[in-house]
Amino acid sequence: MWERLQEIERRYEELGRLLADPAVASDPARLTELAREHSSLEELVTLYREHRNLQQELEETRSLLDEGDPELRELAETEVSRLEEQLEDLERRLRLLLLPKDPRDERDVIMEIRAGAGGDEAGLFAADLYRMYTRYAERQGWKTELLSAHPTGIGGFKEVIFEVRGKGAFSRLKFESGVHRVQRVPVTESSGRIHTSTATVAVLPEAEEVEIHIDPKELEIEVYGASGPGGQHMQKNATAVRITHKPTGIVVACESERSQTQNKARAMAILRARLYEIERRKQEEEIAQTRRSQVGTGERSEKIRTYNFPQNRVTDHRIGLTIYRLPDVLDGDLDLLIEELIAHEQEERLKEIAEREPEAT
Repeated sequence: MWERLQEIERRYEELGRLLADPAVASDPARLTELAREHSSLEELVTLYREHRNLQQELEETRSLLDEGDPELRELAETEVSRLEEQLEDLERRLRLLLLPKDPRDERDVIMEIRAGAGGDEAGLFAADLYRMYTRYAERQGWKTELLSAHPTGIGGFKEVIFEVRGKGAFSRLKFESGVHRVQRVPVTESSGRIHTSTATVAVLPEAEEVEIHIDPKELEIEVYGASGPGGQHMQKNATAVRITHKPTGIVVACESERSQTQNKARAMAILRARLYEIERRKQEEEIAQTRRSQVGTGERSEKIRTYNFPQNRVTDHRIGLTIYRLPDVLDGDLDLLIEELIAHEQEERLKEIAEREPEAT
């Protein structure tokens, strides 16, 4: 780790010299690229230098432990203890910053929510989750756009697909993939019994066209009249689009736009994201690098979280975290859950690295 940090510091200093070079300043594209790299290394280099200075201070303080003056020795022992704690914290932060970044983290996402077990109540819960994520996106300053929806008629959804655009969207929302469970008295229940219903959430990073090649010959594209608001107008012009990817059997439909061209573009974006996810999982299996920890696997068979209305409780089963702020969570206040999931994932990755590559410091 320390050799790598030294290399990073050298690169950071080199970038500083390059940014001061008039030849670089006259090339806006290169200047922007180098400035971005320099900025990305700044926190790591600052912490590394702080660690190095504290290490030197610790060594100097330890030399005072051999002093004959008992009072001075006691002060030195207290200071040594403080410096060791600071160094331990800095080392942990450095290791976290050195963890490989998920290249998908900065991408926009396509989220798919589907009603599971529980009939009409599951559809209502799917609508609650849709509102929760759109409210969370608002809090983050992200944009959302509805791509496809199949309402149940009583305010719920059989399925709803939407896009979330914003910096770091996938890095935070990727932990939401899986089965969500709700325990509450449905509005349709006259006897007051608590029901358990489920909905599945899939979070797909958007794929670029260059990453996923789709042969037009493998697509079956249908156009039809859309339903819902504006349906009469759309019906005449057949603007809704349904695309079937014949090799995989994946079917995507989009009718949220008034233009057939726009609906086709939206449907292709969803199809690319789904094919990208299939390919990613296939590659991970082939090279045996799929992490088997519960956090972030996205397996739909997992019940990742329970929303219990009678107890005002939300429990994330992957990390054993329970909080009693259900209304806040459903209103999009997800940061406490997501921050804990991120921290847990980072700790697991640190453990994996430590077990795989023991390193003497």
